[in-house]
Amino acid sequence: MMNVSSIKLHMYCPMKLYIKTHVDTSENEDYQLAVEIKKLKIDINDLIQKNMRKVKKDMTLSEIENVLSQNIDPHIESTTKSIKSMNLGLENSQINEMIDDAYFKIKITALKTKQAMTILNKNAFAITDMFFPNSMYSYMLKDKSLDLIGICDKIEIVDGNYFPITLKNGNPPLKGVWDQDAIEQVAYAILIEEEFNTEVYVGFVEYEKIGDRRPVVMDVNLRKALFEIIREVKEITENKKLPNVKKTSKQCEKCEYNEICLKN
Repeated sequence: MMNVSSIKLHMYCPMKLYIKTHVDTSENEDYQLAVEIKKLKIDINDLIQKNMRKVKKDMTLSEIENVLSQNIDPHIESTTKSIKSMNLGLENSQINEMIDDAYFKIKITALKTKQAMTILNKNAFAITDMFFPNSMYSYMLKDKSLDLIGICDKIEIVDGNYFPITLKNGNPPLKGVWDQDAIEQVAYAILIEEEFNTEVYVGFVEYEKIGDRRPVVMDVNLRKALFEIIREVKEITENKKLPNVKKTSKQCEKCEYNEICLKN
């Protein structure tokens, strides 16, 4: 089955998808590392949610931050040690970035929690669902008719409605979301519709660096764009069609297939 990750890779660079599929047959350690980092971020979010239930309305902002921070550092330390044991090339700069992201999220959550408790005159335990709706994490979805499979970072369920959520570590555009993020969202929306026999009208992309959640409306044009990209991906992966790609210096410099691509 076609994986949503292939669609994302095609959106980033069709030639990279071609090389990864037909030239580089070795296991992609970068992809596995990205998966492990994303799992750790989901765990951190879950810890913050559990800690939030201990927060009382008479606590100061600094006290709330201390409560929300409980067990965060030990979990990051133990998990990063485990990732390093896999020899996936986890760098200290990446660990520091995850720690910074976690404590930025804690500060934002503490501020919002304090405001909500003051307005509602309730302890955080009573309002946790406002910040952390009922959710499913890293949920695998399949659609046999589309021959499509993917693992959605998070699916929030509110009043019987399903909302796909994807977590992104990069910077967002000035407005809205990146095209590839929107396409990924509609892919998960269609998979959720098949899995749960429901309709998905909107999803969200969380750009963690700035603590911003941005909506993606699942309109007809976006769905049509996905089906066109699925067709293009199949041409590359199944029919070995060599894509025409306009090279960009910034994007190509970061690519692990830079030398292979430029030589051919």
